[in-house]
Amino acid sequence: MNLGTLLPDLGTLLKGYRNQDFSPAQVIDQLIARADSYADRNIWIRRLSRAELDPYLARLTECEPGTLPLYGIPFLIKDNIDLAGVPTTAACEAYSHTPAVNAFVVERLLAAGAIPLGKTNMDQFATGLVGTRSPPPWGPCRNAFDPAWISGGSSSGSAVGLALGLASFSLGTDTAGSGRVPAMLNNLYGLKPTRGILSMSGILPACRSLDCPSIFALCAEDARTVFNVMLARDDKDSYARENPFRNSRRATHTAASTPRIAVPRTSQRTFNGNEGNAILFEAAIARWLELGAEITEIDISPMLEAAQQLYDGPWVAERYAALDTFLSDHREALDPVVGGIIGPAADLTAVAMWQAQYRMQASRQQAMRVMAPVDFLMLPTAPTSFPVDEVLADPVRLNSLLGHYTNFMNLLDFCGVAVPAGFTASGQPFGVTLAAPAFADQQLLNYAALWQRSIGLTAGATGQSVAEEVGAEPAPTGVATDVEIEVAVCGAHLSGQPLNWQLTERGARCVAVTCTSPHYRLFALPGAGIPRPGMVRVVEGEGIGVPVEVWSVPAVEFGGFVANVPAPLCIGKVQLAGQRWVSGFLCEQWATAKATDISHFGGWEAYLAFEVK
Repeated sequence: MNLGTLLPDLGTLLKGYRNQDFSPAQVIDQLIARADSYADRNIWIRRLSRAELDPYLARLTECEPGTLPLYGIPFLIKDNIDLAGVPTTAACEAYSHTPAVNAFVVERLLAAGAIPLGKTNMDQFATGLVGTRSPPPWGPCRNAFDPAWISGGSSSGSAVGLALGLASFSLGTDTAGSGRVPAMLNNLYGLKPTRGILSMSGILPACRSLDCPSIFALCAEDARTVFNVMLARDDKDSYARENPFRNSRRATHTAASTPRIAVPRTSQRTFNGNEGNAILFEAAIARWLELGAEITEIDISPMLEAAQQLYDGPWVAERYAALDTFLSDHREALDPVVGGIIGPAADLTAVAMWQAQYRMQASRQQAMRVMAPVDFLMLPTAPTSFPVDEVLADPVRLNSLLGHYTNFMNLLDFCGVAVPAGFTASGQPFGVTLAAPAFADQQLLNYAALWQRSIGLTAGATGQSVAEEVGAEPAPTGVATDVEIEVAVCGAHLSGQPLNWQLTERGARCVAVTCTSPHYRLFALPGAGIPRPGMVRVVEGEGIGVPVEVWSVPAVEFGGFVANVPAPLCIGKVQLAGQRWVSGFLCEQWATAKATDISHFGGWEAYLAFEVK
């Protein structure tokens, strides 16, 4: 195999290692040589030497390919994330210190067999979305496609290095869009996970209450594999959150149904004069429609109002708090733009913070209401891009424009996946972000994978395509994966019947009016109170197709719904016409001894109509 043209996505490398087509050492040597040709992009703050990489390679000789999920997989680390024995600078020489231990997420990646190639350039102290706020000796990071254009930030070097094929994945951080804007501008997939489910231990915060590690990948399934390795509760992280089962590795599935998608109203689609990006966003909507999605325009004012607070409100004081002592002693070491943003935050008051918190909570409630009927919100990742020289001349205003669609997400507790969405006529990459409230990471990755299969773009700036599903992690079988559960109802829970409120008030929605397969009989159960039928499965040839409605119930509400089902009724598996099985109401066989068989009426509502007569 010609390693000179090797695309280092996870699937290609893991397959090559298993087949003994090449070794991790050969791959690393090739990537080192490849990196030498991109010195003009200012990707690195600290590259590891071949001698420093030898211990990681030596460890792999003690195990077989396939025994570790990231065996021999090279990756890049943003330089506000600790790698033991290597300085962490956050793009500020005066801040430089050498940690004795790895960041929690880095430790998990190393234990899984991954190989760190070095620390990457960034906007100083993760304050910026442009990639130009890295002072000498490093300088602005340059775009993977055109070095005259910005790379995006603050995770600039991690995105550019990956897009140029120097690693298999890379780590960034995300407070306001640092894990998404660089993904768009370099044609990558960027996962901004739910806050708190990936550890921040060993990572210098920008805004501690908002920050999360982020993952750049060449394809959606690579992002998922890395995410699942990093996903573990860190009890030493005071902001750690318990990840629910529905968002766990075992709930992963690689197939996705066509979704219900929200998009901003036409009047809220802002591209700052970039007609090419406007055209590509409309094309993204059209492509989802071709895939069978339901598209709904919504008012994203709550999101935009929240976004405005990130820098105009008191949250910028968190950036000051993270560096308080250092700022007091080393103010001159700050990039002038970064210092101008963080410095004045010392004067913000507690009153202003609480006033902003109240406004943010109102925005959060409004955002949850508009998101309730849909699976995710699709937004432009950023409205436009700029040449480096323009940003250096107007650093604050242009940076602010880039965060128009990203700043709100951590404030409102959303997760998101930035995905490539094509190139403008001038060759600039564009991308969209799939966003949803917290703990929808796995679901969004499913839709990102569906999108990737549909759009079929090349990976980063390599000009090569990732083999379809080659890196996909097999989904465990027999595991419910959806955030909603379908349940078939045949009696008092039907639309218009007295217990239908138990579904509607839990946010359930009717998704089908159909009937069962012809294997059931329906009985009117005796007793006082609300009349109820009992549906029982019978032997072949003795049943009918019972009319049912299929309701989709939020998974978080399903347990409470089932707990209210009285004996002799229960929830089991019901076969629908067309042979599909769903959860549904059944009746225990013993209860039919004193019940009336009403199957000949053809359904519960027909029986009730007869009784009224």
